[in-house]
Amino acid sequence: MGLASLLFKDPAAFVLLAIPLLYSVILHEVSHGWVAYLFGDDTARRTGRLSLNPLVHLDPVGTLALFLVGFGWAKPVPVVYSNLRNFRLGLICVSLAGCVTNITVAAISILLLQFKAVTANPVITIVLVVMTKINIILGAFNLIPIPPLDGSRILYGILPEKAQGALAKVEPYGLLIIFALLFTRMLDPIIISTENTILAFIKFMLRI
Repeated sequence: MGLASLLFKDPAAFVLLAIPLLYSVILHEVSHGWVAYLFGDDTARRTGRLSLNPLVHLDPVGTLALFLVGFGWAKPVPVVYSNLRNFRLGLICVSLAGCVTNITVAAISILLLQFKAVTANPVITIVLVVMTKINIILGAFNLIPIPPLDGSRILYGILPEKAQGALAKVEPYGLLIIFALLFTRMLDPIIISTENTILAFIKFMLRI
């Protein structure tokens, strides 16, 4: 996607696309914090991370990656999982929240694209198409069950205690594993399959 090239070619288009992309990753993190708060952990609220102010969420490397390659991240919202009521259910719901938010944003974007009054404007159409793509990518990628991605937390909430311990041992090496799998493109089939499943689910729900 590489938005950085737009900064000098078309600054207005850069800003128009950058804002919704930034908020895609920000909403992902804020939703984790809100659901954690509903389950009894107010860490995100106390640290000011339930705000939509981008300055409290942006990760320099994640933001740069977002503009250079079209995929990035915000600073993880702090959650003290031991504070959650009904630990397993809370962990699963908190972990799912970010992906559900991205899927919802993608669904809203796809729904808006069904209206001629919206698609008559090519700029709005481009923004909505980009919003759809980036949010489906974010949702699919974060569902991968490798620590520290959300999918691993969901899996952790489902697994028996012995298996939880095994998964926890992988976490220190999780990012290295993820980068290695991305570099070798071994994750591509899983990500593409998950993206297609999410898209099919959205279309089924919207009846389109």
